[in-house]
Amino acid sequence: MVGRKKSKQACSKGFCRRLKEDMISQLPDHLICLILNHLPTKDVVKTSVLSTRWKSLWLLVSGLDLNSLDFSDFNTFKSFCARVSDSNKALWIKKLKLTIDESVDNGASYLKSWIDAAAKRKLQHLHVHSLPHFYKTPENLYECETLVYLKLFEVALNDAKFVSFPCMKTMHLEDNVYPNEATFKKLISCCPVLEDLTVIIYGKDTKSFPVHSRSLKRLTLVRVSSFHSGAISGVVINAPRLCSLRIKDNVSKSFIVKNIGSNAKLDLSILFGLWYFDETSVTSRRSSIDRFLPGILSVREMTIHPRTFMLMYRYLALIPLPHLPKFRYMSRLSVTLGVSDLQFLPAFLVSCPNLKSLILESNSNSSQKMRFKGNYQIIFSSVPKCLLSSLDFVDIKTNILEYVAGQQLVKYFLRNSKILKKLTVHLNYCSPKDDIVKKLRKFPRGSKTCQVAIVFE
Repeated sequence: MVGRKKSKQACSKGFCRRLKEDMISQLPDHLICLILNHLPTKDVVKTSVLSTRWKSLWLLVSGLDLNSLDFSDFNTFKSFCARVSDSNKALWIKKLKLTIDESVDNGASYLKSWIDAAAKRKLQHLHVHSLPHFYKTPENLYECETLVYLKLFEVALNDAKFVSFPCMKTMHLEDNVYPNEATFKKLISCCPVLEDLTVIIYGKDTKSFPVHSRSLKRLTLVRVSSFHSGAISGVVINAPRLCSLRIKDNVSKSFIVKNIGSNAKLDLSILFGLWYFDETSVTSRRSSIDRFLPGILSVREMTIHPRTFMLMYRYLALIPLPHLPKFRYMSRLSVTLGVSDLQFLPAFLVSCPNLKSLILESNSNSSQKMRFKGNYQIIFSSVPKCLLSSLDFVDIKTNILEYVAGQQLVKYFLRNSKILKKLTVHLNYCSPKDDIVKKLRKFPRGSKTCQVAIVFE
């Protein structure tokens, strides 16, 4: 009796298990494909062996990530891609990532046929990664008119005689080889609804990369080289609807921003091709900086990186006070400084007369910490207008209170900021009972409404 009961329970468990296993198979095709879309393509293909029901189901998945390294050899990879391309059931593939990681004969022709097939299927997202620049992109790539997203990574581009991307909204171009400046310019200008653009250039490419777009809203431009060169052309940006601009460039000698949207956000890490910021070096780039600044003075928010801050400070020191350029619309500034550079901050803030929020971070390394750990002091000789009339919030995201100079800066803000509402200080390895915390709470304040918040980390 007991054995029969156990047997019955086992059968019941087995039936429930089989029922659960079959529940997915009983879903309609489009729901199963939605599930498969979240799996790696190589795992999606493996489902074809589950049953007759699943044999061709993977061909209905709308996104494929095909990497030649996932196959035993290139011929197997080629055959697989051909099967996908020739399948009548692949008509709704919307996303394709294609990574070719080895050089083979006629590789470019295979790439052309796959992109042809993708274009016929009205592809919307395309990501091509070819290592290391083995094949030139076929010209048919420039005529995928349904593309909404395009990422080209380590690809050698063909000369573009005609480009048509009427639906393109996001483009990511990273470490590619461009035949000429005209091809790059066409890629951007022939996208009438482009909103997001990322351009990353490494190495010795000295071409100019102008960005002209009436629709562009967000631009990230990264140009990094480990060597110093005096031959890098300038950057010209003309994008009247731009609301977010990030530039990281240590080699270009000049920058011109002809148009930028009002209320724009700016993330700035540029050196104008300089490696040193002595007076002679900065003076040699003064005309370039003169042309650059008017294009960004309307920004609402700015993040400025350490070396760019020092470059701009040295530049502003060359300008007579009545002619000092002003960021009159800037309400939020985020800046990263070392302990030795804290003394320059008030002078820089003179150019931000209506600043409301200041975020300060530190990039001090261990050698700086040892150098300035003692009684290194700084003297602030002026009070910029923003402290007297507009600065509401100061957030110090660095443990500068362990330095005398840092304590002086905090005291300077508390004493001279007349309408400050809140000053936040982040402290490491401290407790509420430490002397530095007690001292901070007693610093004199110029604003009766100012609150001091201490964050222990």
